Amino acid sequence: MKYMFTYDLMESARNTNQWLGATARAIAGYPAMAGTMNPYMEWLGAWGEVTERTFERMVAKPDWGIAAFTNEDGKDHSVRIETEVSRPFGDLIHFRIPGRRARKRRVLLVAPMSGHYATLLRKTVISLLPDCEVYITDWHNARDIPVSEGKFDVEDYTGYLVDFMKHLGSDLHVIAICQPAPLTLAATALLAEEDPQAQPRTLTLIGGPIDPEANHTEVTDFGRSVTMGQLEQTMIQRVGYKYPGVGRLVYPGLLQLASFMSMNSQTHAKAFSDQIMRAAKGEASDHDKHNTFYDEYLAVMDMTAEFYLSTVERVFKNREIARNDFTVNGRKVDISKITTVAVKIVEGEKDDISAPGQCLAALDLLTGLPDSKKASHLEPGAGHYGIFAGRSWRNNIRPLVLEFIDANSDIAPKSKSKVVAI
Repeated sequence: MKYMFTYDLMESARNTNQWLGATARAIAGYPAMAGTMNPYMEWLGAWGEVTERTFERMVAKPDWGIAAFTNEDGKDHSVRIETEVSRPFGDLIHFRIPGRRARKRRVLLVAPMSGHYATLLRKTVISLLPDCEVYITDWHNARDIPVSEGKFDVEDYTGYLVDFMKHLGSDLHVIAICQPAPLTLAATALLAEEDPQAQPRTLTLIGGPIDPEANHTEVTDFGRSVTMGQLEQTMIQRVGYKYPGVGRLVYPGLLQLASFMSMNSQTHAKAFSDQIMRAAKGEASDHDKHNTFYDEYLAVMDMTAEFYLSTVERVFKNREIARNDFTVNGRKVDISKITTVAVKIVEGEKDDISAPGQCLAALDLLTGLPDSKKASHLEPGAGHYGIFAGRSWRNNIRPLVLEFIDANSDIAPKSKSKVVAI
């Protein structure tokens, strides 16, 4: 119970700031205030509006917001989000489009469990819907999972991926984005030994830390500079009484968000001050560029303490994946056993989270895979977000990934569809 107080204290601070924003907005909007002719009231109302929205979004899981899809026949079709596999710590979901002929490309997107929800990949999903049957891992917020459900660490995460891939079958193309890249590689290696028929046809790893030491960033430097004891004492807290996961040890999403924002504090400060001025002038809107970005960015989830700590220790510090020394339930996972799955690496030239070289290290581990089944792409000028959801993804990387999928499957025609920026 030692850290339950600090967890509740953070939630109280968040709730207080949300209330202060709502109060300021209500005061500034009171009809009598219009008679003061004081421009400060406009600024106060704008500050309240931005502040209330900001702190409210931190505890709300964003909606996928994909209600309809325009097919090549010009007709709008509804998009149904259906749960294929339901598990305590995460589900496998399918974006099904009734009335449309099923696509031959079946793609599993492995979403990161790194503080944000799977909805962070919303634009990635939208870009793939015209050409693929899209499935995604939808990880759950640890604060909502009762302690009775047990632990969840990197080995459990890998086991979930193995089960999801087995469920979908071998006619599958897996795309792992950022954090899950090393564990998805391990899951594929497990299938290569345990159930070769269940292996996917292709595996695309995008901006993931296969070998964090290949090219240092602030993230890897942090992992190297602190001890596991320091992390456990300073980062881990117990979920408070407000949530179903009361008592569960977690790395709180609010703490993770503070780390995210501290990396670019000046940029975020300017973005919010500019938004307040736009709101004061009446130029802000509910779905403007600022709100669209920060509604997703600020929505954070707690990770189980064992997953966070085992990721830092085993993936970053001990480099178990990079050294091909990763074990699951006491059994060594041999990445060289992957001999038939085509693997493509995608990196961004200006990625400051998983710098170029970290993900490319996977190809050196695939000693049993022919060179003809290996591919890589370095996107010029692209940052971390851009390689899976930005302009670089839409215009350059997505077509290359689809071509790679087609080249390693039974699909003859190559996609010529275009994706409209959203």
